[in-house]
Amino acid sequence: MPIRKIAFCAAAMIVAATHFADARPDTRKMTCAQTQALIQSQHAAVLSTGANTYDRYVRQFGNECDAPYVPMVDYVPASDGRCMVYRCEEPAPMVPD
Repeated sequence: MPIRKIAFCAAAMIVAATHFADARPDTRKMTCAQTQALIQSQHAAVLSTGANTYDRYVRQFGNECDAPYVPMVDYVPASDGRCMVYRCEEPAPMVPD
């Protein structure tokens, strides 16, 4: 009987692990329009951009970035090529040398 419980728990953990692995949308599996629409609808989204890479992307206009960060243009891979999105970054200082 304990072997069945162990097998059941192991199977449940495998199912849970594979489910959570797909929890973050992958830009490489979406078109650029789908990626941009997802970000717009959620205002900000954490998206996978590679096998071991991910980042948080935001709308261009909104208050999703904490000060002093602002939305800056970035490009992510999409199923139909490169896709322009926005990511929170600290702006470069505008002080002349």
